[in-house]
Amino acid sequence: MNPVEPPPSAPSRQPTWRFMAEHPAHWLALGGGSGLSPVAPGTAGTLWAWVAYLVLSRWLTPLHWGVVIAVGLPVGWWACTVTARHLGKPDPSAVVWDEVLAFWLVLWLVMPAGLWMQLTAFALFRYFDAAKPGPVGWADGLFKGHGPEVGWAQGFGILFDDLVAALCTLLVIAAGVALWGAR
Repeated sequence: MNPVEPPPSAPSRQPTWRFMAEHPAHWLALGGGSGLSPVAPGTAGTLWAWVAYLVLSRWLTPLHWGVVIAVGLPVGWWACTVTARHLGKPDPSAVVWDEVLAFWLVLWLVMPAGLWMQLTAFALFRYFDAAKPGPVGWADGLFKGHGPEVGWAQGFGILFDDLVAALCTLLVIAAGVALWGAR
């Protein structure tokens, strides 16, 4: 199997710890296992991203984070596409790399921020990602395609709507800071 080109979509299957261990793309796309949460995997992935950001920021500078995010986009596109194909679903809920990367982007741009601002960023991001109002809903439907076949467009779509949710989160935070000076 060519590691760059994902195989044709498999019949639909459930993600498990064993599935995650079968391929490095699965491990990344499932957020190191946070996407296996039986309840709200997107929220679990975002929480994992938050904790990982705080821990890794002891060693990573803002420049390092910029590189991690920039590299995480194409690598995540590949991992999300491969994993979605192996699961046989165009946008499996267990795939949370999109939440991880998008929330890292939010944190990278709002830090250093106090706990309340971080919590606000978390709540706003989860709202935009889950409710998909306006532009997030548009972005979510843009690359869905039809049927269970998963291609590169659907893999990009997994990431795209969360990046739009991150942008909406950042716009609301920027408006709040501009209006009230909160940080």
